Amino acid sequence: MNILLFGKGGQVGWELQRSLSVLGTVTALDHDSTEHCGDFANPAGVAETVRALRPDVIVNAAAHTAVDRAESEADFARTLNATTPGVIAQEAAKLGAWLVHYSTDYVFDGSGSRPWVETDTPAPLSVYGRTKLEGEQLIAQSGAKHLILRTSWVYAARGGNFAKTMLRLAQERERLTVIDDQWGAPTGADVLADVTAHAIRHLQQNPEHAGLYHCVAAGETTWNAYAKYVLSRANIENSAIKIIAKEVAPVPTSAFPTPAARPHNSRLSTAKLQTTFGLQMPHWQAGVARMLAEIL
Repeated sequence: MNILLFGKGGQVGWELQRSLSVLGTVTALDHDSTEHCGDFANPAGVAETVRALRPDVIVNAAAHTAVDRAESEADFARTLNATTPGVIAQEAAKLGAWLVHYSTDYVFDGSGSRPWVETDTPAPLSVYGRTKLEGEQLIAQSGAKHLILRTSWVYAARGGNFAKTMLRLAQERERLTVIDDQWGAPTGADVLADVTAHAIRHLQQNPEHAGLYHCVAAGETTWNAYAKYVLSRANIENSAIKIIAKEVAPVPTSAFPTPAARPHNSRLSTAKLQTTFGLQMPHWQAGVARMLAEIL
């Protein structure tokens, strides 16, 4: 199997290089790759890459993920999150190739408290959410065999993440203030990558299972409870870390105004994913604990 991976330098892309390697030959590209164009700001160049390499499977882990900055560069975000994925989908359809693409909880407005299911009506609050939704729609309309995985609160040991930020601040300040009215499930990039590899293998034999799925870790938490868990685990993993924070105070989203609105309810139901692909999603605490053990 020949696999073309876009966005190899991101958190999910980095893990995908590992997980996809057991399925076949992987050509992994990023925005600055030289031999083939992987720059999503150049849709024509990316289309030419697909035509030249003629992959059996395309996995797109590239995106504009700077949520606040997208508010001031909407056209650029749309190119990266919608236009270019749509072009890739058109090329995939011509080749008969599979396309795997990642989307986000930000396609929803964050209302209510029950987990969102795949059939719920999207209503994004931000440019990021709108452009990611448009990308989903263009892929679905292309006629390409596709798998779209919506996820949330992605982290990895490699690169920056919320847990690392909390650990740094907790060593600098005696009091932290962290939002407690946004709910979701921290999801490891490694889990996303492993689910992707499993799903690709499954879809080769069961193409009727193509489509849209939610893919997040099990359980739910707030950013505040997430921060408290990180600090408690850090004390267990490495007693040499000098955490001086005595309090992680809960505050509402309104305490931290941002250019882009955040959904309060980012819970995603994975029932469809688990049933279709025969999977059991690990609890979010297990993944975060493993990540902390690696970085501490």
